[in-house]
Amino acid sequence: MLVLSRRVGERLMIGDDIVITILEVRSDGVRLGIDAPRSIAVNRAEVIDAVKAANLAATAATDAAVDTLRRLVPPRTP
Repeated sequence: MLVLSRRVGERLMIGDDIVITILEVRSDGVRLGIDAPRSIAVNRAEVIDAVKAANLAATAATDAAVDTLRRLVPPRTP
């Protein structure tokens, strides 16, 4: 991991087409401006983690529903 110190208004580059600008520094956080091509997704990690957790919960609920249906519906006989 690269660790940098930056001041308000300073920028850093990732490759040739991603620019991160320090917009504001407060006691409780830092505001960043990110310029990136539309083809590159820029998301907060906690949002991605929440989506993954919701998807796992939805899958578990679906599996439970399928198990319940299997118990309720008698198997077919050929």
